[in-house]
Amino acid sequence: MITIRPRNAEDLPSCVAALREVHKADGYPALWPEDPAAWLCPVKQIDARVAESNHTIVGQVGIGDSVLPTEIHAAIPDTELISVIRLFVIPSHRRLDIGRQLLAAAVNMADQRGRRAVLSVEAGGTAALSLYDSAGWKKIHSGPGGWTTPDGRPALLHYFLSPSR
Repeated sequence: MITIRPRNAEDLPSCVAALREVHKADGYPALWPEDPAAWLCPVKQIDARVAESNHTIVGQVGIGDSVLPTEIHAAIPDTELISVIRLFVIPSHRRLDIGRQLLAAAVNMADQRGRRAVLSVEAGGTAALSLYDSAGWKKIHSGPGGWTTPDGRPALLHYFLSPSR
């Protein structure tokens, strides 16, 4: 059974361990942070949830304020947005609907604040792209990420808007 609940400070060591598994399997984040606990708690973060299975953290998602390309705001004018950040599920617990549950938690956190959720994913994240599409998120923009992927290509980000409720 999977439980989605608010993340607390005591969860951070387990979240870092889960993130390490994801990084080894998928290269997310692209560069391992010097301080992974701080990376999981950026200043822009407003709230976060964890996915727990048998008292083990198997994933997490956060929401936060961030600067989005002007094309995003032009595509959905008069819409207050909040970004989905730091979303991941450990490899052994994928395809169990946990990613979808974490996305729903992010949408709920955004809704509680009267905002719509938006997220970005690098074009190489095919599993994530498939999840967002199947969960009803709408692609609203693509553009350069301003960084280079570990395999040496310029990052291309796709931006998605949460389904309307």
